[in-house]
Amino acid sequence: MENLLKQTCLHDLHVELGAKMSPFAGYDMPIQYSGIIDEHNAVRHAAGVFDVSHMGEIFISGPDAEVFINHIFTNDIRDMAAGSILYGMMLYPDGGTVDDLLVYKEREEQHYLLVVNASNIEKDYTWMMEQAADFKVTVDNQSEAWGQIAVQGPEAEKAVSEVLGLPEAVRLNFYTFCDCVRDGRRVIVSRTGYTGEDGFEIYATPDQTRAYWRALMAAGIKPCGLGCRDTLRFEAGLPLYGDELTAEISPVMAGLGMFCKLDKPGFIGRDALAAQKADGVSRKLVGIELTDKAVPRAGYPVELEDGRQVGVVTTGYHSISLEKSLCFALVDSAYAALGTPLLVRIRKRTFPGTVVRKRFYQTKYKK
Repeated sequence: MENLLKQTCLHDLHVELGAKMSPFAGYDMPIQYSGIIDEHNAVRHAAGVFDVSHMGEIFISGPDAEVFINHIFTNDIRDMAAGSILYGMMLYPDGGTVDDLLVYKEREEQHYLLVVNASNIEKDYTWMMEQAADFKVTVDNQSEAWGQIAVQGPEAEKAVSEVLGLPEAVRLNFYTFCDCVRDGRRVIVSRTGYTGEDGFEIYATPDQTRAYWRALMAAGIKPCGLGCRDTLRFEAGLPLYGDELTAEISPVMAGLGMFCKLDKPGFIGRDALAAQKADGVSRKLVGIELTDKAVPRAGYPVELEDGRQVGVVTTGYHSISLEKSLCFALVDSAYAALGTPLLVRIRKRTFPGTVVRKRFYQTKYKK
């Protein structure tokens, strides 16, 4: 089965570094190098770099590009400035989530880049093509043509501008991007990330991506695996598709309704979300802080004092930055209010906890 896994353009460089490799989203990906705690702390206090070349890049262009994207995307792209980025979701008609993604508005009129989750590339592309039949658009899946790295942490700006020779990065605000040309080839630099820290995501050809990776290694920037990418995004309260967003978990259930603009022209899933906002939902995603050091894991039951199960953990860790046992859990709405006492069952024992805000860690970064 292993030989069926895809490899990113940096695969051999991970192996050379002694990374622990494991299947993820159909790819053989680095989970850790020096260790999850060491890599996590490097991103929180200095800088680390991730291989995210497994992510999908789908370009949409044509006379109806804006109208089409607004039809399949929950956020409203009508007033986007060129060089800006919006986060949102694609939904099924019943409000379930197809995927969460980023939309980049390019300088060229009616040209957009959609960045989608690695595990959903083919599903998303098929979904877009099915919806595009009545629109004058071209949907171009270029995922295999791009490499991507994420440089994250308080020292990320210095690393990208000085080590990689991309001084344009310094001028970027959060959720904006710029085009750079290096050796006659396009490089996209965005001030975005999935860690709760300042950082950049850099899209380039596979060869250029390899050159950037080598330069960062030579400069002593810490290589980071998907293990700490998950601990970092979790502390920052960011959802992972498949855990906190699924075909059964809508953005309203996940507490992401602010990214769903119900006042724009109708989009797929709008009516279902409007009903959920008006009538309420049966389940909500919450944060839970345990009073004990026991570690809650995905799939563990969430219970009341009398033993009734009222929810399930979607992601849980003993937080590296905060040194607390924390989790996200999907619970019955009656028990989702801040301060509600709940129990998490870990094997044969239950451990008391309290509903808290999902954004456990607050970065000091401002831009």
